Amino acid sequence: MSRLNLARKSAIVTGGAAGIGKSICTALAEEGVSVTVADIDAEIGQSTVQELKALSAGGAHLFVETDVTSRDSVTAMVGQTVEEHGKVDILVNNAGILIPRLLVDPQGKVELDEAVFDKTVAVNQKGAFLCAQAVAREMIGRGEGGVIINMASESGLEGSEGQSAYAGTKGALYAYTRSWAKELGKYDIRMVGVAPAILEPTALRSPEYERALAYTRGMSVEQLRASYEKVAVPLGRVGRLDEVADVVCFLASDMASYITGTVVNISGGKSRG
Repeated sequence: MSRLNLARKSAIVTGGAAGIGKSICTALAEEGVSVTVADIDAEIGQSTVQELKALSAGGAHLFVETDVTSRDSVTAMVGQTVEEHGKVDILVNNAGILIPRLLVDPQGKVELDEAVFDKTVAVNQKGAFLCAQAVAREMIGRGEGGVIINMASESGLEGSEGQSAYAGTKGALYAYTRSWAKELGKYDIRMVGVAPAILEPTALRSPEYERALAYTRGMSVEQLRASYEKVAVPLGRVGRLDEVADVVCFLASDMASYITGTVVNISGGKSRG
């Protein structure tokens, strides 16, 4: 029997169709949580829900096509979750995008422009705000508390060459986590964050992403890929998605009942890069 005691809880995971989000959905479902996969990609999202149902003997899992940058879309998603699951105990603000850009590119190939900046902020930062606000309202109204987990990043503290807009939005999530913990604690709502560093490949590490990031760092794609293994990570390897998911499950559980207002670094000891 799991000591996490998450069975019969209800969770929303934004960006839950693939990558880290899917790994988190899978781990929660294995603990007996009813999971709402909130994602913009309907085809992959539906497939993920079918996988969750298969591994948890037909658990009450749900896909809701969601644009986290739209208040109406977020409100509808939370409402549908409550209608199907009766409540929301856990929110994982995982939805995010990463588009490598330089602040100034003398060659004009991958310079940060307003369109990319605004899109990154809208998904990574505004999306977390809209989802947290909608879910917190539901939790306060129900009066039984809950847990909201923000997916930050090691880059939010350390910065990242060629990824300043992304790092800036992740830095904001550190501040949101601390601030909202102070506001929501009186309602028995915990605010925590997790901050991964270099992980095994996900959808974010697409060929297009790798080409752009390699350019911003003045190297080839092959050199970029090799650099992942050369970064000074004391544990000597990149992280696994399930290692992030396991921390999320712990933080969502009563075993972490006195943890709020902090972000847990999941980086294998990596501190700069």
